[in-house]
Amino acid sequence: MSVSMLSTFVKPMHPEGRKFVAIAAAITVVLFLLWEPLGWVGAGLTVWVYYFFRDPVRVTPTRPGLMVSPADGVVSLLEPAVPPSELGLGDQPMTRVSVFMSVFNCHVNRLPAEGTITKVAYHEGKFLNASLDKASVDNERNGIAVELADGRRYGVVQIAGLVARRILCWSKEGQKLQTGERFGLIRFGSRLDIYLPEGVQPQVCIGQTMIAGETVIADLLSDAPACVGGIR
Repeated sequence: MSVSMLSTFVKPMHPEGRKFVAIAAAITVVLFLLWEPLGWVGAGLTVWVYYFFRDPVRVTPTRPGLMVSPADGVVSLLEPAVPPSELGLGDQPMTRVSVFMSVFNCHVNRLPAEGTITKVAYHEGKFLNASLDKASVDNERNGIAVELADGRRYGVVQIAGLVARRILCWSKEGQKLQTGERFGLIRFGSRLDIYLPEGVQPQVCIGQTMIAGETVIADLLSDAPACVGGIR
């Protein structure tokens, strides 16, 4: 098997997943000692845990002004909404693009557009189904506000779901990140909300599959109308 073919199936794993893979592997050994069929179930679980924490290399478009998806998943909501008050983005509705991540998606989160993080805010909450609209308000979340070079700001909010129980954000206030750079991770199923700057129209549609760091969500330098489309 060539290196290119191998890399298609074997992806790098984020360091956050090492302890979980180790725990799953240890359980698998015990299950094999107890009863071989159970051991194979454990082996499958171990492979899935490794797969969940995969952190593949992404090719981020470099044209100025492009905003990319912060998460793998499917666009589940696309509507005007007031951003969480703790982000300090004001009380006027901004266009919100929600990307729902299932337990089979890569859960490493990436910055949509280059800028400086002006706010990192954690909010305790419930663990409702992350695909629900009210999850943006009721669920546990962690948000970041980002200032662009031209002074405009946008927000990205990591939202916990039914299964997710741990939101990680290793980026800090005052830190400058590049487009597509990793800023956080959510364990086991969740959602990302992106609040676009005023006047910026989304270039994605509900039901569209997103790839973190690669799929273009919007163009900050374009006055093109919002994307129109649907599931076929």
